[in-house]
Amino acid sequence: MRTVLVTGFEPFGGESINPSLEAVKKLSDSPWQQVRLVSCTVPVVRYQSAQVVIEAIEHHQPDVVIMLGQAAGRHAITPERIAINLDDFRIADNAGNQPVDQAIDAAGPAAYFSTLPVKAITKTLRDAGIPCQISHSAGTYVCNHLFYSVQRYLEQRTIRSGFVHIPLLTQQAVLGQQPSMSLETIVHGLKLAILASLEHPNDIALAGGTIC
Repeated sequence: MRTVLVTGFEPFGGESINPSLEAVKKLSDSPWQQVRLVSCTVPVVRYQSAQVVIEAIEHHQPDVVIMLGQAAGRHAITPERIAINLDDFRIADNAGNQPVDQAIDAAGPAAYFSTLPVKAITKTLRDAGIPCQISHSAGTYVCNHLFYSVQRYLEQRTIRSGFVHIPLLTQQAVLGQQPSMSLETIVHGLKLAILASLEHPNDIALAGGTIC
C-alpha cells in the first residue's frame, strides 16, 4: 500500500479558516482503498513550515507528498510547477517574520520543479468538470517557501512531491468580490489529484504552457 502525505496550512492574514486545512481534514476522514493517507498541519511561519513537513516526511516515509495552500483570487485548483529561491513577504507571517528579497537557501539553486505529474492532474480534474490550471508561480510567501524547501530536501530522494493551490471557500468570499469554490468540489478535485499522482509516475505530454 502506497502512502501519501497531504499538508494544509493554518489560517493567516486575519482569516479564521484556511481552505487547505479544511480540505486536509475532509481528505483524512474519507475512506481510501489501496492508499494510506497521512496528513499534517503546517504553521504559516517561515522556516518552521518546512521543518514540520520534513519531520512528517521522515516519520511517515511517504511515496508522494502533496502540499496545499490558499490562493485568494484564483478560480481554479492550480498545481504549481515551479518553486523559486526567494522570500519576499507582502505581509508578515504568523510569527511576525516579513523578509524582503531574501534567499530561502543561500546555497540552493534558483528554482526547483514539482515532481508531481502536474499536466496529468490538470487533465484529470478538467475531465471531471473541475476547474484546474497549471500555475507557474507559487508566489513569494510561505507557500513558496515550503514548496522550495521540501523540493530541496527531497532532491536526492525518490519521493515525489509538489504544491497545489486551491481557491477560497465560498464562505470566505461572501462579498462576492473574489472567486471561490465549495469545499466539496475542492476535496473531490484533490482526491482525483492524489490518484493521478499515484497512477502517473511520469507526466503526460500535453500542451499547457503560457504565452505571456
